[in-house]
Amino acid sequence: MSALEKSMHLGRLPSRPPLPGSGGSQSGAKMRMGPGRKRDFSPVPWSQYFESMEDVEVENETGKDTFRVYKSGSEGPVLLLLHGGGHSALSWAVFTAAIISRVQCRIVALDLRGHGETKVKNFEDLSAETMAKDIGNVVEAMYGDLPPPIMLIGHSMGGAIAVHAAASNLVPNLLGLCMIDVVEGTAMDALNSMQNFLRGRPKTFKSLENAIEWSVKSGQIRNLESARVSMVGQVKQLPYFILFLGKFQMQVLPQCGHAVHEDAPDKVAEAVATFLIRHRFAEPIGGFQCVFPGC
Repeated sequence: MSALEKSMHLGRLPSRPPLPGSGGSQSGAKMRMGPGRKRDFSPVPWSQYFESMEDVEVENETGKDTFRVYKSGSEGPVLLLLHGGGHSALSWAVFTAAIISRVQCRIVALDLRGHGETKVKNFEDLSAETMAKDIGNVVEAMYGDLPPPIMLIGHSMGGAIAVHAAASNLVPNLLGLCMIDVVEGTAMDALNSMQNFLRGRPKTFKSLENAIEWSVKSGQIRNLESARVSMVGQVKQLPYFILFLGKFQMQVLPQCGHAVHEDAPDKVAEAVATFLIRHRFAEPIGGFQCVFPGC
């Protein structure tokens, strides 16, 4: 394991619990579990959640790299899952079981370079450009020139890599892009106010004149001269049929930590499955009923 990997994993370890009698804040009575309530902390094999495992070999300028992938499903679009920093493909295990039971799809969960069981020559190169190229190389190695429809789903760092891969056209036949908890810090603090601001804006205007009038009367822009210039750049003139597409969705899940897909795998699977079915990218199975989001 590299020094980088060790530092990542050490940084994720919880603090050591207080020793008995050391005066910790939790009393012995609170720490004890009742009869029959002991929690099972034993490890579970990957095969309980994934159908198969494969090491994908990729040739590049530094030599031959080997990427570990875990797979499930045999029909439908490929959901290519990219984990966050310090995690591995196995962080998607419970989510995989949840999504496979809802829609027809194929899961490919990838250990990114410097993580899990993936072996690369230059494991210290963790730039977005290099990791995005890895995604394209793995897709090409697995599917050749005729890949099936692929949806990139990335958590945290994996979400950023997914965006880079999509923007650089490294994944052919790209179906969609899903990013899970990629905003942190002050950006997250501003999320509620930004959402309220966007909800207060009309989704469409009859004309540019109507948009300019609204911006001034609503108080968004107080200077009419400025509004007549700036609103032109904020309003997109679209063909009528485009208004029916709407292939964007944002969902906020309460009471979750940063690893949303691990904290609430069923809810994340439901959101992803609903998105896929809503846009006819995949077929529901097992009587799954879509619950369309309110935002």
